[in-house]
Amino acid sequence: MFMEDNIVKFKQAIDPLQQVFVNLESIPDPLFRDETVKCAIAGLMRDIRGIAMAIHSRKAYGFLFDWLYPAHMPLLLKAIATWIDCPEVTTPLLKFYAELVLNKSQRLTFAQSSPSGILLFWEVSKLLVAYGSRILALSGPKDVYRTKYKGIWVSLSILTSAIDGNYVNFGVFELYGDKALDDALDIAFKMILSIPVVDLLAYRKVSRAYFSFIDIFFSKLIKFSCNLDGTTFKNIVTSLHSGIKNIESNIVSQCASAINSLATFYFDHIMMGESSASPALLNFAKHISDCADIFLDILKTMFEIVLFEDNTSQWGISRAMLSLILISEEMYTKFKTEIVASQPVDQQQRLFRCFDILMEGVTRDLESVNRERFTRNLGMSRKEFREK
Repeated sequence: MFMEDNIVKFKQAIDPLQQVFVNLESIPDPLFRDETVKCAIAGLMRDIRGIAMAIHSRKAYGFLFDWLYPAHMPLLLKAIATWIDCPEVTTPLLKFYAELVLNKSQRLTFAQSSPSGILLFWEVSKLLVAYGSRILALSGPKDVYRTKYKGIWVSLSILTSAIDGNYVNFGVFELYGDKALDDALDIAFKMILSIPVVDLLAYRKVSRAYFSFIDIFFSKLIKFSCNLDGTTFKNIVTSLHSGIKNIESNIVSQCASAINSLATFYFDHIMMGESSASPALLNFAKHISDCADIFLDILKTMFEIVLFEDNTSQWGISRAMLSLILISEEMYTKFKTEIVASQPVDQQQRLFRCFDILMEGVTRDLESVNRERFTRNLGMSRKEFREK
C-alpha cells in the first residue's frame, strides 16, 4: 500500500497512527513519563519506521514527510528528551530517523525550489543535539551498550545517511550562518569521544557506524576537519590506523578512503594551493604535521597488508598510499628504511627492488592516470616479492 503513489490510500492507512499522535500530543508534561505513554511511543515509532521502510518512490516519501513535518516533529523531540534513560523508547525513535533520512532509490529527490531537504536536516540536527547532549550527561549506566553505545551508533548512522544522501546543499548553512550542521557535527564528535577506543573497536556495530561516518565526513565535509581540535583529530587518525588492521574488508576500505581524503586535501590545498593559506588551512596543516608518526605507521601497515596478506581492499589502499607518499618525501624515505630494516637480511634486496617497481613512472600528482599507474605498480611489487 505504501509503495503506491496514492494520497487517498496513504491517508486511510495512516489514520490510526494519526490518532495515536494526537493522543500523545494531548498528554500534559507531568504525565508523559507514564508507562502507557512509553509503550505507545515505542509502538508508534516501530509502525512509522515500517511505513518509511516500505516507501521507495519520491511521491510516496513526500506524503510521509508532509504528514510528519512540521506537525508531529515536536512530539519526537519531547519523547527523546523525556525518555533519554529508556532505550525502549530512544532506540526505536532513533532507528525511525535512520530510516527517514535514508535516500534509497533516490526517494529523497526534492524539487529545486523545495526547502524540504534543509528542513529535514534541521530536524535531524535538533534530534541529535537533544539526544547527544542528554545521553552524555547520563551517569554510569549499568548496561553501557544498550543504554548508550547503541543509541550513539544509530545517531552516527543517521548523520552519515543525511550527509551522504545528496539532498542537502550544506554550503547554504555556512553562507547564512546557520548552525544546524555545526551543531550536529559537534555533538557527533562529542559522542564519539565519550566512547573509549577499546570499546569503539570491540563493539562491531559501533565500529561499523563510526568508520562509515568518518569516511563520509572526510569525503563530503573535510573542510570542517580544519576546525577540529588537535586531540580530536589525532584520536581519529589513530582510530583509522586501528581500522586499517580490522578483519572486515569494508572497514579497511572505509579507513583507506578516509586517509586518502585527508592526504589528498593536504596535497591539493597545502602543497599545491595558494601561498597564503587561510588560518583554517594552517590549522589543518598543523594537524597533519602533529600526526606525522601515525601516518608513517599507517603507511607501513598498508604496505605490509598488501605485501604479506590476501586482502580485497588493495585498490583503496593503493590510493591512500600514493597520497601519503606524495605529501611527504621524508616520510616515504623513512618508511622504506624502516620496512627494509624490519625484514631478514636475505629479503632486503628483494624489497629494494619492490620499491623501485612501486614508483616506476609515477609522477608528483594525484590525477587518475597516475593513481592507476601506482596501483598497477603496487600489484607488480607484490607479485615480485611473493614469487621469489
